[in-house]
Amino acid sequence: MIKNIAFDFGGVIVDLDREGAVQAFIRLGLKDADRILDKYHQTGIFQELEEGKLNEETYREKLSQLCGKALKREEVRQAWMGFVGGMDTRKLDYIARLRHKGYHTYLLSNTNPYLMDYWARTPQFTPQGNSIDAYFDKLYLSFEMGCMKPNPEIFLQMIKDARIRPEETLFIDDSEANIAAGKTAGLQTFQPENASDWRAQVETLLERAG
Repeated sequence: MIKNIAFDFGGVIVDLDREGAVQAFIRLGLKDADRILDKYHQTGIFQELEEGKLNEETYREKLSQLCGKALKREEVRQAWMGFVGGMDTRKLDYIARLRHKGYHTYLLSNTNPYLMDYWARTPQFTPQGNSIDAYFDKLYLSFEMGCMKPNPEIFLQMIKDARIRPEETLFIDDSEANIAAGKTAGLQTFQPENASDWRAQVETLLERAG
């Protein structure tokens, strides 16, 4: 029986647009953005930001050096927003209904302060003025946890902190590597395609699980 559902953010809640992000960072002055940026797992200072090894200000200073000019926080935030190709708010409505039915919902995401603290966790996240916190029991964010998917540690931290049984938990992520790591941690898993409407498939999985 499934009692808990852990959702990925990029590719599941919001649509991922890597090319949009690459172009946004090139406009910012990062010439080799195409080499650096990845849909699922960043490298260099981008990885250090999402792992929590660099705080927002230090990351912005290092990014400014790479771009050859002093960057403002809003400029960097807008570049990171290039990853967001869109968001179907019906998915959020569905998650809200799952919580109403008694499921515990969690967000487990490789992410950073620019997307979370300066967008998703603000009233600007939805047209209704809801932050992402309104839809989940708790957010498990890589930059706050000090590790990233598919590192097994991030799954173990969530399982321990939320006091959930892995076999009673459905993990939804569009990354094959992350799904494999979730299975290793004992979670039930579902891998939708980026930007797909997965609601009916999740509903079927929940019904089959009883």
